[in-house]
Amino acid sequence: MHALNQSVAVGPLGLSIGQLLIVLAFGVALMAGALIGRRHRVPVADTLFSLLLVALVGARLLFVARYWGSYDGLLSLLDIRDGGFDPLGGVVAGLGYAAWRLWKAPRQRTALSGALLAGAFTWGLTAGPLLLLESQSRPLPDTPLATLEGDSTDLPALAEREARPMVVNLWATWCPPCRREMPVFEQAQREEQDITFVFVNQGEDVALVNRFLDHESLSLENVLLDARNALGDATGAMAMPTTLYYDAEGRLVDTHFGELSRATLQRGLERLR
Repeated sequence: MHALNQSVAVGPLGLSIGQLLIVLAFGVALMAGALIGRRHRVPVADTLFSLLLVALVGARLLFVARYWGSYDGLLSLLDIRDGGFDPLGGVVAGLGYAAWRLWKAPRQRTALSGALLAGAFTWGLTAGPLLLLESQSRPLPDTPLATLEGDSTDLPALAEREARPMVVNLWATWCPPCRREMPVFEQAQREEQDITFVFVNQGEDVALVNRFLDHESLSLENVLLDARNALGDATGAMAMPTTLYYDAEGRLVDTHFGELSRATLQRGLERLR
């Protein structure tokens, strides 16, 4: 049985459904702002794009402040490919900027207020069902997998043997973000003894996977093969890499789409605990 998609692959780019809903809400805000602004002869598109940028910067800054010790230097702080954003920082920064613009530019108030209300209504209307879906218990899928030695297994069997929280990474050797994040997982698997890390390769054969691990000098436990990409279908993860966090009872508690850094992995592990 296929799960409802949690992500969408657009070429090499993977977006979560939540991210797509934000894009949709922003698009609606732009259209509403353009329609109302045309009536009042005042443009607000530049203000809306500035607000979006301020919100993203605020979300990034708060996330970096929370996980400062997990970043190695300035370049890693600026590398937003890890998806390290704190929604609270984005909301506070965005609302602050919006309030300042409403006070500073009286002519924009009607159009900007209408745009913000339209965007907020769209996001609330579409995100509600998504949050309800995510709150429902989704157990470990029993998709047939294989070890590098050729033995058959599945995630529930591994979870029963280990009896501890599990982090499942869906990856492939052709996927650059997957390759970049592997050393992060290797270090975490070595340090986090109370977590089981599982690496499920999607659609590749054992020879190719072994060559990749040897070439990269990676020492990973629990590398499994999913020749038919069935686990991605079962979990609704259409983009790679995808990292799934399951508690000790086998319930999905968090999902990360895209590349991980030490900081974003640490955030996911905190939610497991």
